[in-house]
Amino acid sequence: MLSATQFNEIADALFEQIVETIDATDAADDIELNQGVLEISCVLDGVGKSKIIINRHAPTQEIWVAAKSGGYHFKWADGSWIDTRSGEALADAISRVVFEQSGVQVSFD
Repeated sequence: MLSATQFNEIADALFEQIVETIDATDAADDIELNQGVLEISCVLDGVGKSKIIINRHAPTQEIWVAAKSGGYHFKWADGSWIDTRSGEALADAISRVVFEQSGVQVSFD
């Protein structure tokens, strides 16, 4: 298990990477990071607006993602964030839900 400091440092770097990556595309109408909660507002032609919310959950040391397709919990394991149920990598999940809600392909390297 990570220390609280390590968890927060890794989560902060993750959130910065997500903001920078999505800001460089047309995937989000608006993106806000406030007190550890990242809100990504998407607009999909003909469908309307929707939000993706990503936040850190310190007690369980997880990153939680809420999207139209569902809620997902990611745990740090072997140097990456992995979905606790499906085993999907966080980067892949965010790319998928952003595409589902905006129609824009986003890639996290």
